Amino acid sequence: MNKDQQVLRLLTQEQQRQCQGINLIASENYASQEVMDIVGSVFGNKYVEGYPGQRYYSGCKFYDEVELLAINRFKQIFGVEHVNVQPHSGSQANAAVYLALLQPGDTILSMDLSSGGHLSHGHKVNWTYQIYNIVSYGVDQNSYLLDYDAIEKLAVEYKPKLIIAGASAYSRKIDFERFAQIAQKVGALFLADIAHLAGLIAAGLHPSPVAHADIVTMTTHKTFRGPRGGVIMCKQEFAKKIDKMLMPGMQGGALMNQVAAKAVAAFEVMLPEFKEYQRQVIENAQAMAQEFVQRGYRVITGGTDNHMMIIDVTSTGMNGRQIEQLLESIGVFVNRNAIPFDILPPLHPSGIRIGTPAITTIGMKKIQARSIVEIIDRAIKNHDNQQVLEQLKFAVLEV
Repeated sequence: MNKDQQVLRLLTQEQQRQCQGINLIASENYASQEVMDIVGSVFGNKYVEGYPGQRYYSGCKFYDEVELLAINRFKQIFGVEHVNVQPHSGSQANAAVYLALLQPGDTILSMDLSSGGHLSHGHKVNWTYQIYNIVSYGVDQNSYLLDYDAIEKLAVEYKPKLIIAGASAYSRKIDFERFAQIAQKVGALFLADIAHLAGLIAAGLHPSPVAHADIVTMTTHKTFRGPRGGVIMCKQEFAKKIDKMLMPGMQGGALMNQVAAKAVAAFEVMLPEFKEYQRQVIENAQAMAQEFVQRGYRVITGGTDNHMMIIDVTSTGMNGRQIEQLLESIGVFVNRNAIPFDILPPLHPSGIRIGTPAITTIGMKKIQARSIVEIIDRAIKNHDNQQVLEQLKFAVLEV
């Protein structure tokens, strides 16, 4: 049987990149072999439209069982009333909520992208901005922390139909209870997007929004360490509208290989070692943040409570894009990121975002985390010294 040698070559090269490089991208992780095996299994061969017991195709017996297994495991982990495991991504999970519960022109109050929010929360380049009236909240100009009093004032002024809490670049704990109080005060629905925090919340290491939010969305990769995909969790009163909007409203056949892999990931999350893993994720992130501060870098908010940190790199004379490219050249992968009140453009922002889920998955501890910061620091200080950069490539392999 002939094989596609071009794709196999690229696969081999990507395996080498992942094995030999240091992955500090906060939204990425390494799924277990079992999760990856299920993603590539026969579960991907079948069209499965509809929900368990109500399919539009025959032959769905085992798909019903695996989807219900995934649903029940997420219910057990998070203590929620209703779960939909079919969203292809976190952005589609959010979209289903908006389209199910809002009308065009309704106001959404959400975090500004430059302060740490997400595109799908209403950024002007996202489709949500074209349909809804987006009002943004940010962080305090001095502390860079969420200013809940300011958020409440915006809510009172604009009377949003939906308030969103959750971020892709915010390193401190989020007070979901306070958000719920603000939403209740103005009669808004409250959506908590825990895409980045899901694993930490599942392990009991970050406050859960479940008791406070009407809807919770998440991704199953990142800190949850499963396959790429989304999940919607909500109060029972919103279940029918959201399910109907996701399928058939937005999606056709569910990707059942991904749904089955979500069930496997949920199984792994319920194992005792997962909590220890998440504890190490936080310890590694805090160790890295401390090391950056000690080396003279400005860490936004001065540190981290979770798996990520944002570093202001303007003092280096380079922007985030240049740092990203420099570090990639030695096998260290970060992503450029805006800092709050950034005066530089999004493609060449003032910061970089660093996360520890992936390096923790492969067994790194605080000592390796600090060593990585040393490598980053040396690369930045010797960015124009090719000999040093070549030496650092070997240092990366030895961490």
